[in-house]
Order: sequence, then C-alpha cells, then structure tokens
Amino acid sequence: MCRAKGWRVWLAACAVVLAAGCAQKMADQPKVKPLAASDFFADGQAARPLPPDTVFHSDTANDDLLNTGKVNGEDADVFPFPITKEVLLHGQERFNIYCAVCHDRTGSAKGIVVQKGYAEPPILTSNRLINERVGHFFDVITNGFSAADQMPSYAAQIPVRDRWAIVAYIRALQLSQHATLDDVPPEVRPTLEAQK
Repeated sequence: MCRAKGWRVWLAACAVVLAAGCAQKMADQPKVKPLAASDFFADGQAARPLPPDTVFHSDTANDDLLNTGKVNGEDADVFPFPITKEVLLHGQERFNIYCAVCHDRTGSAKGIVVQKGYAEPPILTSNRLINERVGHFFDVITNGFSAADQMPSYAAQIPVRDRWAIVAYIRALQLSQHATLDDVPPEVRPTLEAQK
C-alpha cells in the first residue's frame, strides 16, 4: 500500500514539474511597447512610420462631408470629390445592384419587389426629389428612411464612395428625365436635331 502511495506522489510531482515547464509566460516574452524606445531600429523608436500611400481602413479619414453628406449639420449641396464619367458609370452599376429592385433602373419606383407587393418608394425623378440636396440622398442611403421602415440603411453593404457614386447617378437620372434642348451643348445640338 505504501508503494502505491509513493508511486502516486512521484507521478503527481512529475505532472507538476511538466506543467510548470510548459507554462508560457506571455507577459515576459520579448516585445516592443508602442511609443517606447528601441535599440532595434536606427531611429531609436519602437513605433514605425506609416508606409507611403497608406489608406485608412475605412478609406474615409475624418472628412465630415464625405462621411455624413452634411456641411455644418445641413445636407450638402456639393459632392466631396469630382464626378467623372467613371464615377457615374460605377454609380449606375451600384444603383442597378442595390436600388433598382425597388426604384427600377429609371428611378420611377416600379422595381421588381414593388411589383411583388413591397411598398412603393418615392419616384427619384419627381420634382420634390430633384430639388433635394445631394446630401439628402447620401443620408437616406446611409441611414435609411424611417417612414414605415420603407428603406433600410445600406451603410453596411455600400462603401462611402460607392454611396456618393450612386447619388451622382441619381442626379444624372433626374437630369435625363427633365432635360431640354437648351441643356445640350451647342456643338451637339445639330446631331440631335438630325436624329428626329
């Protein structure tokens, strides 16, 4: 009986020694604390400078107009970056993916889900929405529109710059539905008149 007890004590002692040898002391591992001095780098600093052309993870930095669509708390009437043909084409692509299911591809609110019984959204080419500032559209895409939960927020699905591209495309849709010959550059008018 004494032998069995001795064996158990010896086995328990071995287990304690092995367990202690396997313990990793993470607090004692070699590391460099942020903003501490370091002999490893020539400049003596542990924190490293950002590589050139580093982009914020959100790609939006701290630009209120870009991120919120507002200037001094009011809906903006300007875009946060230049609108090019490429931006409009990208906005059209994103609009057709995310918006056309309700608004249809022309903004007339006859999308496929509306035809299946979903509540009809506003007509994007209506006079009321033509007079809205671009920041309004950005805000609605970002935060949704609360009237009977008609439009959810698309902030999680659509990146900030893509939302602005969609807004630019909405403006193009609005202009296309209410354009007159006076809106056409003079050098292009003869071509249009010849096509009548």
